[in-house]
Amino acid sequence: MEPQQRSPLLEVKGNIELKRALAKAPSRLPLPGSRLKRGPDQMEEDLEPEKKRTRGLGTKVATSRPRATALTTVPQTQGQTAVPKVPRKTGPPCSTAIATVLKNQKPGPAVPAQKPGTTAAPPVVGRKKPSKRPAWDLKGQLCDLNAELKCCRERTQMLDQENQQLRNQLREAQQQATALGTERRTLEEELARVRAQAEQGQQELGNLSTLVLELEERLGTQEGLVQELQKEQLELQEERRGLAAQLEEQERRLQASEAALSGSQAEVASLRQEAAAQADLLANREERLHGLEMERRRLHNQLQELKGNVRVFCRVRPVLPGESTPPPGFLLFPSGPSGPSDPPTRLSLSRSDERRGTLSGAPAAPTRHDFSFDRVFPPGSGQDEVFEEISMLVQSALDGYPVCIFAYGQTGSGKTFTMEGGPGGDPQVEGLIPRALRHLFSVAQELSGQGWTYSFVASYVEIYNETVRDLLATGTRKGHGGECEIRRAGPGSEELTVTNARYVPVSCEREVEALLHLARQNRAVARTAQNERSSRSHSVFQLQISGEHAGRGLQCVAPLSLVDLAGSERLDPGLALGPGERERLRETQAINSSLSTLGLVIMALSNKESHVPYRNSKLTYLLQNSLGGSAKMLMFVNISPLEENVSESLNSLRFASKVNQCVIGTAQANRK
Repeated sequence: MEPQQRSPLLEVKGNIELKRALAKAPSRLPLPGSRLKRGPDQMEEDLEPEKKRTRGLGTKVATSRPRATALTTVPQTQGQTAVPKVPRKTGPPCSTAIATVLKNQKPGPAVPAQKPGTTAAPPVVGRKKPSKRPAWDLKGQLCDLNAELKCCRERTQMLDQENQQLRNQLREAQQQATALGTERRTLEEELARVRAQAEQGQQELGNLSTLVLELEERLGTQEGLVQELQKEQLELQEERRGLAAQLEEQERRLQASEAALSGSQAEVASLRQEAAAQADLLANREERLHGLEMERRRLHNQLQELKGNVRVFCRVRPVLPGESTPPPGFLLFPSGPSGPSDPPTRLSLSRSDERRGTLSGAPAAPTRHDFSFDRVFPPGSGQDEVFEEISMLVQSALDGYPVCIFAYGQTGSGKTFTMEGGPGGDPQVEGLIPRALRHLFSVAQELSGQGWTYSFVASYVEIYNETVRDLLATGTRKGHGGECEIRRAGPGSEELTVTNARYVPVSCEREVEALLHLARQNRAVARTAQNERSSRSHSVFQLQISGEHAGRGLQCVAPLSLVDLAGSERLDPGLALGPGERERLRETQAINSSLSTLGLVIMALSNKESHVPYRNSKLTYLLQNSLGGSAKMLMFVNISPLEENVSESLNSLRFASKVNQCVIGTAQANRK
């Protein structure tokens, strides 16, 4: 950047101010109307600010020589006209004082030394040293200073041009250095490539040398054999006539043997190469199969997440023999967007209000309630159709995702039939529990061909009046459900276990059927107004699945929880209650309390609340790891098709609709 230069106009203005200061200063000159009031010392003090300004001007101009102490005339250069001299007046000693003030001014700083490599500015030719001007010739001194300032500006312009030339030269040198660096890197890469080719050539030369040595060795062996044959030929030459035919035969056999040996060796080499290729192909296919299995699990989990980590299915049981047929239009199942081919996902239930008809004097139109779920199963749906819809969710447990499936609804709506199936062992009416385990055993057997090994441990407990009982207890342990408590598996562990409960390893369907039969006998049931044999407890079947891939060091652990919630019915508090009815009332209160806690837990998880009330109920505390954000949950809401149960059916459907609107989060696999 060029140094900041002072404008000539500012310099002229400063000189005018200096003149005014000198005019105001007292002097001994015979000026009209003036009086001698100040001496030379006072005049020098008045001129002190102007001296400082003159020094600053000399610093900014950066002249190469100090300013002349005496006033000089400006030579006539570049079309400028020299200022004519003003005749010096003789007067009092005031002029001598002014000259002394100007003579005491400090010279400006010298021009900095020229850097090496730069071209010095050519001296001005023909310029004469200006003569000294009188101390009172301020205008002449101003012209001298302007001329000197112009010279300095010319020198500054020349130095800037030289600086620009040097910068251009530096830029060109940097570009040349960059080009040379690029060329050097190219040559180094070429040298590395030539060296690699040379090393490859040396390696090929070594291989050829080895091959030559082998051929020479074989040649030596063949030459030795030829010498032996020649010697033998000389020894047997006498017997040649008699043995000629035999010799020819032996030679033919020898040639055939050599040909067969060569063919066998080539075949062995070909078989070895083929075996190596097959081994490589097998390894590649195993690697690809593992990658496809991991991709299948990822896509399978993504598909389940798209369907929702919290899903709700509605199932309507058929009308049983002896029950009244509901009126037409009581339950409707509207078709999907694509027509009857789509699985139904909506349910419409109508309810007539007798009180409204009485008040208006005419029967009121029934009120219709519409509900939408992930899937709706009409009364004609079979057990196989229901399990087909959840089979992919059950398989997620093998991939390491906690899965929880529970049946919810009023008593007598078919929850136990959905989960455990009907009596008699008919395969067509098997429930979700035996079908799920059969499916898991089958898929685990298929994955064993890919290096996966699975183990299954089953437990079956019930929660009756907030007391945990073991449904697999036998012998003396039977009936001691109060001894079972829910505890952590170990310090710092998130896994929950039930103390004093049986954990039975299972590996086939027969073992599972025996466990279900034993649990069915131990479960608490009672007669209610809705069902002669109503489940009065929550049954929780849990299957702990552990998978391991020893070849790749992979492990996955996840629980599969299949829950049959207790049925409930409303009791009229105005009725007189006997001992048996009081017991049913306490059971109903405990059941409704635990179901209410289950709804609160699901809502808290959906709202991402900091506190989830798991410990408010033994049911939610036991299912804690199967309800959180890392689990996949499915709820079956079972309803009755009878019109007399419409109130309980509406309550169940409304609760299921709230659950269906919950979004817990993305499930995470428990892998190590």
